[in-house]
Amino acid sequence: MSDQPDLRTHASATTTDGIVDLQTYRKSRDALPVTFHRRELDLILRIYGRMVGDGEWKDYAIDHGVEKAVFSVFKRSGEAPLFQIEKNPKLAAKQGAYSVVNVHGTILKRGHELAQVLKVFDKALKLVDR
Repeated sequence: MSDQPDLRTHASATTTDGIVDLQTYRKSRDALPVTFHRRELDLILRIYGRMVGDGEWKDYAIDHGVEKAVFSVFKRSGEAPLFQIEKNPKLAAKQGAYSVVNVHGTILKRGHELAQVLKVFDKALKLVDR
């Protein structure tokens, strides 16, 4: 005989003794938002700085959600974003966590490494007449 209560008989998450059911606690916690790490932001902001210098982009916004983080770039601040750089950890094992989406919602490039995905913004070399 023990003076401890049988945990299987309690339906609530917390008993009178302060014991918490681990599964119920995990379900009740708010999920942390997905964020860009410092190195990821460094890669993105290098591209952003280059495009601002070329006069192609003017503004940006960062959104950290529960499912994904999004870095949006704008030509003008009042318009829809020209491109969105997304980080979705749920797709990391499948198609890759990173993707670049254009204004129409088309995925331009997707992959496991952000540096490779951002190469979609590299300019093609042009032949110049002498």
